[in-house]
Amino acid sequence: MKFFFIAKLFLLFAFVIVLLSGLTYVTSQQILRQGANDPQIQMAEDVSSRLDHGDSPQTFLSSNKIDIAKSLSPFVIVYDTKGNAVFSSGELQGDTPVLPRGVLDAANSGEQRVTWQPQRSVRIASVVTSYKNGYVLAGRSLREVEKREDALFMQVGVVSVCSLVGSFLIISLFAWFYPYKKR
Repeated sequence: MKFFFIAKLFLLFAFVIVLLSGLTYVTSQQILRQGANDPQIQMAEDVSSRLDHGDSPQTFLSSNKIDIAKSLSPFVIVYDTKGNAVFSSGELQGDTPVLPRGVLDAANSGEQRVTWQPQRSVRIASVVTSYKNGYVLAGRSLREVEKREDALFMQVGVVSVCSLVGSFLIISLFAWFYPYKKR
């Protein structure tokens, strides 16, 4: 009888612990991931505004190429209305990476924020905005954010396991010292 009492009470605690741990992880992970877009939002909006006012990207953007597979630096790619890159401060294996056309099409109705994976080991937090003669993509590597997400997952997992073990021990001790009496 003691076993069933412990099992029922532990299942209740386990459900609450797992639910709260999952909520903690998902909330924290989303804060990390959404925060990864912040510099790109500002960059894409500023570049679009300057292009709408007639400035050329070459006059205010760096022509130094950033290897997006290796660097954490943000980069900008300017596209014409047909989706052809007309300026890029980022490169992948010596070329301007190709963005799926659907992302640009979706940017017609407003800003698009997408995680872009131009090759297997490269994941980019990107923001795409439109301007009167095309589109602007601002992006940067997610490498450090994903390291933080992995660490968060491990931390939440360790706390969850410790909480489950602790709950089981406390429930077991409680059942031992205060046995269940059928009335």
